[in-house]
Amino acid sequence: MKTSLASKALRTCLQAGLPVLLVGPPGVGKTSLVSQATEEIGADLIVSHPAVGDPTDVKGLPWLGKSKTEATFLPFGELAQALRATKPTVWVLDDLGQATPAVQASYMQLLLARRVNGHVLPDCVTFVACTNRREDRAGVNGILEPVKSRFASIITVEPDFDDWCTWAYGAGVPPEVISFLYFRNELFHQFNPTADLVNSPCPRTWEHVGKIFKADPPPEVAEELYAGAVGDAAAREFVGFLEIHQELPNLDAILLDPDQGRIPEKVSAMFAVCVGLAKKATVQNFPRIVRYAERLYEADKGEFAVLLVRDALRQEPKLQSTPAFTKLVSTELGKLWTA
Repeated sequence: MKTSLASKALRTCLQAGLPVLLVGPPGVGKTSLVSQATEEIGADLIVSHPAVGDPTDVKGLPWLGKSKTEATFLPFGELAQALRATKPTVWVLDDLGQATPAVQASYMQLLLARRVNGHVLPDCVTFVACTNRREDRAGVNGILEPVKSRFASIITVEPDFDDWCTWAYGAGVPPEVISFLYFRNELFHQFNPTADLVNSPCPRTWEHVGKIFKADPPPEVAEELYAGAVGDAAAREFVGFLEIHQELPNLDAILLDPDQGRIPEKVSAMFAVCVGLAKKATVQNFPRIVRYAERLYEADKGEFAVLLVRDALRQEPKLQSTPAFTKLVSTELGKLWTA
């Protein structure tokens, strides 16, 4: 299930109080999906890491009662926080598949009976667990059958480039990274689990590339830093793509006079111009962006005109309420965009 659909499915289950298990490769954004869904439904978030936990984290600590003749279990940490919850709360068990069987088993009673050692979870607390797959070489040996069956649904999350782009515009990923991945879409996700100390391209590692790029590394170390994030081959291509940006038409000049703005001939440069303009889109300049898109359409570059308008809307959804957009949807370009 691609991330946008997984997000809808997750929100449905959370609002119904149903526990969910999210499964997918590293870096696909499972934990981010939970954080986003939690924020959207106005719930609090508790995050546990069973992979580095102990069964006593869930049982509580044995504690001598007031009578001095018997002991009880005193909750602490995330368990104590969950027991105190009074509003909708999502309790995330992150990387559950990496936890030992004993730690996994310690959560069974909470997941099904919602109680442990005399302590009862409030109805407002809902569980979500995240895990990688066994084939990802992430230290996952599987999840106990009785634990799996306690989740109302198991959702497999797959990376989707369009969904990632929508997220990337809002997250401030540099347009250079987004436009490169438009140009070399096949490099978006080439996750390759290995024991070697190298990374491979995936949504998480491209986000790291964006952060490195914004740090403005010296040219003599930039490619090595990018390679440390996504591997040598992808980094080499990204650096080559960045050289194209030095030859691009001035984006501000295009926004000032879209009728005279130069239209690049190279495909890679077209991707860079469209993403760069979309990143600059505002309610005020959108009519000029639409005019440049119309020129692209007239120059038989309709796919880039669609890219420009679509990504401008991703960057600023309010553009759909402007007169320029209303006028656009009635044109031949608008028909192509809505097809």
